Amino acid sequence: MTRFLLRIAALAFPLLATFGAAAADLTVSAAASLSNAFQELKPLFEAAHPDTRVLLNFGASGALLQQMARGAPVDVFASADQNTMDQAQAQALVDPSTRRNFASNTLVVIVPRGASAVPASLADLTQPGYKRIAIGLPASVPVGRYTKAVLEQAGLWAGIEARSIGAHNVRQALDYAARGEVDAAFVYATDATLMPDRVRVAFSVQSPMPVRYPIALSSTSQQRDGARRFISFIQSPTAQAVLARFGFGKP
Repeated sequence: MTRFLLRIAALAFPLLATFGAAAADLTVSAAASLSNAFQELKPLFEAAHPDTRVLLNFGASGALLQQMARGAPVDVFASADQNTMDQAQAQALVDPSTRRNFASNTLVVIVPRGASAVPASLADLTQPGYKRIAIGLPASVPVGRYTKAVLEQAGLWAGIEARSIGAHNVRQALDYAARGEVDAAFVYATDATLMPDRVRVAFSVQSPMPVRYPIALSSTSQQRDGARRFISFIQSPTAQAVLARFGFGKP
């Protein structure tokens, strides 16, 4: 009987060990414009850290901030602008000692691929032919804040705001243009490259505020070591090469 029980225990031990070694979940909340790049980076990180499974949560940076403020479980937060990360830091939602800039981007104006007219400047957007212009909601979408700052600097915000179609994130603005539902849209250069057969870049826009992406560890993270490793990974040559392939620049 004793020998039988020992054999059962020997067979059960590897199974218990397997359950005990289950991968820990690491939740990464990231700006919508990072979707494609982070989806490619996820398996690379997991291959290097088989004890960790990355769960990606994408959305407008402001919406992700609100989720964190309401107690959503987040381990790493990657924003598309400094302002949103500043708010997260002011609300003690992230560990400021872990905050790093890891990528940059460029603001562009796009039009549907089949558009009969293509604007050459911001002033052109005030012409009658541009009746619907997709702009991220400045209150919660970083690309909207960058856009508003550009148009205010040019003295054009009041006129173009009246023609704006609010987008809840940059990918929605891209979709509006791709489907021909707007005459123009403000997006990041990285987003414009995703649908070259549906949209075309009219011109690039010099933003008063550089488009830089910060990343930080959430203050409530239960996977702090894993979160720190992910932040380090994003700054590694491997991750930077992937980001560059998707059009992101150095921070």
